[in-house]
Amino acid sequence: MDYFVNLVTSGLVIGALYGLVAMGFAIVYRATGMVNFAQGEVMMLIAYAAYSLSTIPGLPFWLLLPLVLAASVGLGLVIERLFIRPMLGEPMFSRVMVTIGLAVVIRSSVLLIWGVEPTAFPRPLGSEPLRLAGIALYPGQIFALVSLALLCVLMALFFSRSRIGIAMRATSDNETTALLMGIDVKRISGIAWALSAVFAAFAGLSFCLMFSLEPEISQMGLRGFPATILGGLDSVVGGAFGGLVIGVAENLAGGYLGRGLKEIAGFVLIVVVLMVKPYGLFGQREIERV
Repeated sequence: MDYFVNLVTSGLVIGALYGLVAMGFAIVYRATGMVNFAQGEVMMLIAYAAYSLSTIPGLPFWLLLPLVLAASVGLGLVIERLFIRPMLGEPMFSRVMVTIGLAVVIRSSVLLIWGVEPTAFPRPLGSEPLRLAGIALYPGQIFALVSLALLCVLMALFFSRSRIGIAMRATSDNETTALLMGIDVKRISGIAWALSAVFAAFAGLSFCLMFSLEPEISQMGLRGFPATILGGLDSVVGGAFGGLVIGVAENLAGGYLGRGLKEIAGFVLIVVVLMVKPYGLFGQREIERV
């Protein structure tokens, strides 16, 4: 029983990383209808920027976190303004290819500036495990789980209570109608990319607090994308739930069926779910009237 509980717990922790990345994918898709394949590289860039800030003598974590979040918002706005907004009105394939090219540029820039060697990230929250209900969790793992839970609550309130969130939902449903209703679609797009970078910041910080910082961190983007599909491409909170499900499924498959099946367990789960619910667990079904 202890073995099962440990597998589920560690799966939830990894799933929290997947979920944070998936929320970044979903918020951009919900607002613009496109997939940002540079999400993993944005996460990597913010993580390395956080590392550089953490080297400032005497900088506490409670101050480092808002600095990183502010930098991530700025990065998201710059990416949207310089690379995405000029592509408005262009075919979706061209817009997606821009994000792929952006991913290559960011990855190359990070390698050029910070190098390829793994780097030990400071442990401002401590390195001693904490026991909660008999389960040992490191501070970095708790940070990842709490971040995911907090962001899910904030996003649920954002989409249901705030005017910007409601405008984003309207833009997602029909961009042309949203424009006719006076919604500033360009502003909504900028906000979506800024929020996407914030999710990437939480994912990057969570990763660094648990593991060493290395360029392979960008692979979390591809690993988190299936969680977006499972939860529903247009559901931000659904992406978080999908990340947790895939994380647990991978760990259970690796623990009981063999490590070789761990890598494919999430994809098998996606295939099974999509055969029953083609739009994901929480995705919105598109209805075409003819």
